Amino acid sequence: MTTFGVEEEYLLVEADSLLPVPRNSMVLSGARALLGSGPGDLSPELLRAQIEIGTPVCTELDEVAEHLGRMRRLVGEAAAGAGCRVAVTGAGPYRGPGPVLVTEGPRYADLAGDTPPLIHEHMINGMHVHVGIEDRDLGVGVLNRLRPWLPALTAMAANSPLWDGRDSGFSSWRTIAYGRWPVSGPPPLFSDARDYRARTAGLIEAGMIRGRGQLYWQARLSDRYPTVEVRAMDAQLEAEEAVMFAGLVRALTTTLAGQVRQGSAFVPVPQELLLAAVWRGARDGLAGTLLDPVRLRPAPAADVVTTLLEYVAPALKDAGDLDRVSGALARLVSGGTGAARQRMALERGGPSALDSLLTSCTGV
Repeated sequence: MTTFGVEEEYLLVEADSLLPVPRNSMVLSGARALLGSGPGDLSPELLRAQIEIGTPVCTELDEVAEHLGRMRRLVGEAAAGAGCRVAVTGAGPYRGPGPVLVTEGPRYADLAGDTPPLIHEHMINGMHVHVGIEDRDLGVGVLNRLRPWLPALTAMAANSPLWDGRDSGFSSWRTIAYGRWPVSGPPPLFSDARDYRARTAGLIEAGMIRGRGQLYWQARLSDRYPTVEVRAMDAQLEAEEAVMFAGLVRALTTTLAGQVRQGSAFVPVPQELLLAAVWRGARDGLAGTLLDPVRLRPAPAADVVTTLLEYVAPALKDAGDLDRVSGALARLVSGGTGAARQRMALERGGPSALDSLLTSCTGV
């Protein structure tokens, strides 16, 4: 069974509002005490109002569900102990009167010195799925074939419509915010692992980025683990939605890896088409049309979701995940993305309903 794992980023907010609060050191201390020697990772993020959790390496979707549910509850309890709460959203809906403080440490200090305005506006939270690969040449082959599916994943996982107290006009404002960094969006095509290594090293040697951690592509080869890392998704409102995306991404990666091993041909999609398609997916979510990854033509969003499910159904079935993932996808199409539900909550119940929606996802 192909191994996989999930990382999620969360926002820390005040006890009585959705304003960000710089308490990640306190929350992490409390969460680590609660975690003890149990499995999972806890770490700070760029801003002091953010933290990141990571599951251990998993082989079954039930394991991912168990670890995500446990880590969310644990972080929620630690936040309550620190006098704040956890909000699960791709972007903080409110920024407050002043700049959000940057987490201490040389890496974050260097970034803050490079781009102060971008840093203080980087209140965005993603979900990353790592899928195990045998070697980096296989990983590059997977990345090349994964590229046309990234606009659909962006749209399906959109959960960041609000920014600075207003509707941003996008379903995934996080995707647009990431686009302001020098290396972002869909990855380019690479010929093999050597090409990937040389070109990413060239960015560092030319002084364009400080290190491989600033390769903010929506999919990349991990430098820490032997994995393909898919980063196109916003943090999800519900743990079960994150579980669904983890199963979907593993099945997609497994399917594409099989094609690489078989030497199957693929159509290299132009970068400009993918950039535009990701932008459209970030804007519309599942409310409009998406780029059909197979035909490279616009199609209704629900049809593209069906195409994706049919494409990976054999891999899902082999893993025993088909019913769980297909059921969650059906609920996503009928109930709307996280972005659609955020807008609905705000329209129907105002700020208090939005508050409840974003902060009730840890079970605390």
